[in-house]
Amino acid sequence: MPEGAQLTLWRAFVPRWAYLPLSGEGAARFGGRWNAVGEPTIYAARELSTAWAEYNQGFVQHPALIAQLELSGARLADLTDAVLLETLDIDRSIHRCEWRADLDEGRVPATHALRHRLVGLGFDGLIYPSFMSPGGSCVALCRWNERAGPQLKVIDPDNRLPKTPASWV
Repeated sequence: MPEGAQLTLWRAFVPRWAYLPLSGEGAARFGGRWNAVGEPTIYAARELSTAWAEYNQGFVQHPALIAQLELSGARLADLTDAVLLETLDIDRSIHRCEWRADLDEGRVPATHALRHRLVGLGFDGLIYPSFMSPGGSCVALCRWNERAGPQLKVIDPDNRLPKTPASWV
């Protein structure tokens, strides 16, 4: 993504958290493909259908809130680009990383190590192919809405999203 460019993203998440559409705390709490526990991360998709497929992971169709996001000013490592993979000496097998098995066996997943490397190189996140929606792609955003960093906003023109958890009491 060229710096300064805008990117439309889609995020599906548990409706209970509708008042926090830009939080990466769920990922920080449980960890994920591209983040260890304690590392806030926004996971989103570049296509609406991919967001839905990734959220449900191909299993039971759970209720979800789907929000459209607008990302600007992010420097993303596009891991779907063979030239970038070669330039950074990243093997394509990274997309088949068994990160859950690695965690279960006490190993640091290759995806977590790569995230740290990319952040160290100045990337704000990365684009990767969807596992659940062939042909789709996702974004794992490591930095957003900091003073001098990329900006992420939720598209909510009629202010329908709740502002507090009170709507779920």
